[in-house]
Amino acid sequence: MHAHDTRCSLPTTAACHDDDHPHEECAVFGIWNTKDAAALTALGLHALQHRGQEAAGIVSYDTQFHSHRGLGLVGDVFNDPRVMATLKGDRAIGHNRYATSGATLLRNVQPLFAEFAFGGLAVAHNGNLTNSGSLRKELIRRGCLFQSTMDTEVFVHLIATSLYATVEDRLIDALKRVTGAYSLVVLSTDALMGVRDPMGVRPLVLGKIPGESGAEGSWVLASETCGLDIIGAEFVRDIEPGELVIIDQNGIRSLRPFGQTSPHFCVFEYIYFARPDSVLEGLPVYAVRKQIGHELALESAVEADIVVPVPDSGVPSAMGYAEASGIPFELGIIRNHYVGRTFIEPTDHIRNLGVKMKHSTNRPALDGKRVILVDDSIVRGTTSRKIVDMVRAAGAKEVHMRISSPPTKHSCFYGIDTPERSHLLAAQHDVAKMAELIGVDSLAFISLDGLYRAMGHESRAAYRERYCDACFTGDYPIPLVDHDLEFGKGTA
Repeated sequence: MHAHDTRCSLPTTAACHDDDHPHEECAVFGIWNTKDAAALTALGLHALQHRGQEAAGIVSYDTQFHSHRGLGLVGDVFNDPRVMATLKGDRAIGHNRYATSGATLLRNVQPLFAEFAFGGLAVAHNGNLTNSGSLRKELIRRGCLFQSTMDTEVFVHLIATSLYATVEDRLIDALKRVTGAYSLVVLSTDALMGVRDPMGVRPLVLGKIPGESGAEGSWVLASETCGLDIIGAEFVRDIEPGELVIIDQNGIRSLRPFGQTSPHFCVFEYIYFARPDSVLEGLPVYAVRKQIGHELALESAVEADIVVPVPDSGVPSAMGYAEASGIPFELGIIRNHYVGRTFIEPTDHIRNLGVKMKHSTNRPALDGKRVILVDDSIVRGTTSRKIVDMVRAAGAKEVHMRISSPPTKHSCFYGIDTPERSHLLAAQHDVAKMAELIGVDSLAFISLDGLYRAMGHESRAAYRERYCDACFTGDYPIPLVDHDLEFGKGTA
């Protein structure tokens, strides 16, 4: 049994670093029992492109494993019919990558495939292990040779070195050794498996494509429901925190290797990461974002002429703000959707123009107006300042900024690419100073209670145990093992 690998490495240019939002790490997708499994996986990854734009990969299986991975967008990596023809089989898993650990190199592109004593196994992972450094050192001492710098390879070596007999038991053994936030899809010779960490920080959903004429149909695993919608799969349910589902020729079954667990779903999925048309943990993302805008308008009203979203992620909240305030909604900023990576040598001058490549102002809508800008977050503040300057240059009389998340004061260790705390604007300055630095007449963030109200809860106090909001509060629900070993018991 071997992997038929058709890897390709696309030429890359430096990414534009002016995007000042947090970034999700990855998307995962898996499908079982369908013809064109790899093509459907590529479609699923396309719908999940927002979760990672640096690289993509698919592993399929018929009588052997077939793999293709590449740097770039899904449409670039899987645009050749000859490549798709090599990815044979009725089952496959796929992955989109946004790097939070490890450089953007082909050896760091998932899914990872390895040959074991029991046969081949492919693994794709979304999230971050907080004890991966400790485990990696231990495994290297035991003679394991690492080919990548990814957390995902830790899973592979733990499975390889497990003393249990079956793939299922080896996987469970590995899962019990790791600490962190993760969703996994795993493909063996005779099963597709999906698992969420015990607290369910990262999302994973289960779907099904009904079979024809009484046939079994196809099972689908995806990071979000939009990955099901694109291939016509019906949403069945969320994989629950700490749940392992195993799909094979006998159907689907569920195991709870961790016992009873406490859910802490990432609240930033609702604010920014998930696609607006997805439904996560029973809540439609679009409706939550609009309701955040409602709450924001109630909490931080200001006299103005127009409400303008910072596209695209600020649009639903700006709509909600406009509805609640009665102030007209206008597209005062237009986004260029065809920028991607900068194609020009990224000198400082070009970097300064980067925001204009991505956004341009609609001058007639802004000229002479008192403007409320609605965005989802402020991280470093660099992009916010440039957008405010652009809006003022277009003739805006006043600029007020409203943010549909609480201030981001703490780094994420659970699979979100955020800067060190020293680079987070809200960790270094109060709101008044932040308003001065980004050049607005006023600045306000939604409160933590307002955020929880938008998700249908009375306040944070009653429901904080259901979510991870550590980037706002510093209340980390999963132990930061490697961080604490390196820096003592304090957290960032």
